Amino acid sequence: MKRITMLFFGAAAMLLSSCDTSLLETAPDDQYVESNFWNTEAAANAALTGCYTVLHYDGLFGGTATPLWEEGVSPNAYCYSGGTLGFDIIGDGQQSASTGGIISGRWHDCYQGIGRCNTFLANVDLVPDMNETLRERMKAEAHFLRALYYFELQAYYGGVPIVLDAPDPDAQSDLPRAPRQEVIQQVLADLAIAEAGLPLKYNADDMGRATKGAALALKARLLLYEASPLFNDANDVSRWQAAAAAAKAVIDLAPQAGYGLFSDYRGLFLPANENNKEVIFDVQFIFPDEGNSFDLICAQYNTNAPLLGLAEAYDMANGLPITDPLSGYDPANAYANRDPRLYATIVYPGDTYKGRLVKPSTYAQTGYAMKKYSIYDTAKPPADKADLKSGQSETNFIVLRYADILLMYAEALNESDPGNADILTYLNMVRARVGMPDIAAGQTQAEMRETIRHERRVELAGEALYYNDVRRWKTAEVVMNGPIYTWDHKVIETRNFDPNRDYWWPLPQGELDLNSNLEQNPGY
Repeated sequence: MKRITMLFFGAAAMLLSSCDTSLLETAPDDQYVESNFWNTEAAANAALTGCYTVLHYDGLFGGTATPLWEEGVSPNAYCYSGGTLGFDIIGDGQQSASTGGIISGRWHDCYQGIGRCNTFLANVDLVPDMNETLRERMKAEAHFLRALYYFELQAYYGGVPIVLDAPDPDAQSDLPRAPRQEVIQQVLADLAIAEAGLPLKYNADDMGRATKGAALALKARLLLYEASPLFNDANDVSRWQAAAAAAKAVIDLAPQAGYGLFSDYRGLFLPANENNKEVIFDVQFIFPDEGNSFDLICAQYNTNAPLLGLAEAYDMANGLPITDPLSGYDPANAYANRDPRLYATIVYPGDTYKGRLVKPSTYAQTGYAMKKYSIYDTAKPPADKADLKSGQSETNFIVLRYADILLMYAEALNESDPGNADILTYLNMVRARVGMPDIAAGQTQAEMRETIRHERRVELAGEALYYNDVRRWKTAEVVMNGPIYTWDHKVIETRNFDPNRDYWWPLPQGELDLNSNLEQNPGY
């Protein structure tokens, strides 16, 4: 979307925000209003750009590194600052309807995106002399984005109001929460339209737009979540079968779409390799048009500081966990001969980072820093990149990537068809990319379940996925209860997770004040 975000959006922003209805009483020729906006293909493109823009700097996957901070509400990292939009509060289990920050911000961002998609879908057919193939493709993009926004809402809040009409600035919403399953069905309906109408690929000018593969991949993630223990109390195997089929559909599409594992795991998250074959859908940034703060957060503020538990989760290079007496692990040289993904993800004491030796005091919060999604590595950066400020970074945030699909497929297969040879095939494919040895055959279903969960943790660490993983597995009440540790085993704090309450976020108090028909989640 580096190309998309540079399109002029002022007209669409005026249209899609609430406005003074007196503007509609005349037909000015020096500004856009509803009566003269939907007249050109360029205007339609600008409005669709507005639907994507919610993903960016002040939105869902941008902000001041919002997705990176989500690691801090999982066992992977620690958000030590109140400036982390409330992620520190959620990590401590102290969130409330009045917490604000991400709890109110995510609700707002998603409904802003939904409103823009609804406005686009309600009006794009008014544009005269528009290429019909393009019009239908753009509608499919809007359906994908609306599905993504509703997916995010239901994943954190549960059931939410379903709004499918364009916003009316004169009306006050009084819709109640729809049952969560109705939201799921709406996401699936939007994704079906998106899948049918989206292309496999785009040329360079349209890079970053939603594709058929993105629609299928989001469907796979949705169905995997739906099959997981949090949403599937009866362990209905048919749900796991549906999730496996959805992930396999992406794998089967890979040869046509050009998907595969990028050869360099570290390079996958660097600007030089953006839009590589592993990326199915990402949020694209370019400075100075629109940047992010990922480098500032990782390398300077260190407000997504990795925890000892994550560092210890990486096996030895021989494939054995560090707790195995035969692994060769040496506590005095704790970071030697480990899974290469550790070195690509975490900065640790004794490492070389930004041309300097890392001391335990360098990153005082935990002793560690997050390297993934930072441009910095062992070499000293050039002067113009040494200390990037807020909004100056431009690494794309990957929402859906091929390795995740392979892990989804392995997980769903293990639950629906344990022992299927594809489980090891795709797990080992992900591990082979970084030179880790194959997982041996012969594990029980329960053992393989833990293996897959471990593999997801180390492969996807730092990517804002593990919090939802431990929630959907219903293990958060175990792994998010108790002390968390620095590199030298010192307790930072003791976390609390109430299983009767904390699997869901509260609805923001401001929304409850505006709409008396909204019912709060239990325990808040």
